[in-house]
Amino acid sequence: MAKASARHILVDSEDFCNELIEKINNGEDFSALAAEHSKCPSGSKGGDLGEFGPGQMVPEFDTVVFNEKVGKPHGPVKTDFGFHIVEITSRTD
Repeated sequence: MAKASARHILVDSEDFCNELIEKINNGEDFSALAAEHSKCPSGSKGGDLGEFGPGQMVPEFDTVVFNEKVGKPHGPVKTDFGFHIVEITSRTD
């Protein structure tokens, strides 16, 4: 069964999400930005969500985590919680 590990940053606006993605792409530290800006309790752990399988996260999140490139920030990913930047840290099929 597929498994993945990911981290994320959850914010309220798509524009702010895009700003943070640009900062990450320009070399700013994902974990530090998560700790400073994420609305999710995981922000205190640098956005780390640990390991999970398909169906354990909301569908929009699963789609990114189990289909997109590992090690790159993806987003904005809109869910009922807000806008996410998602970085897949590992994935096994």
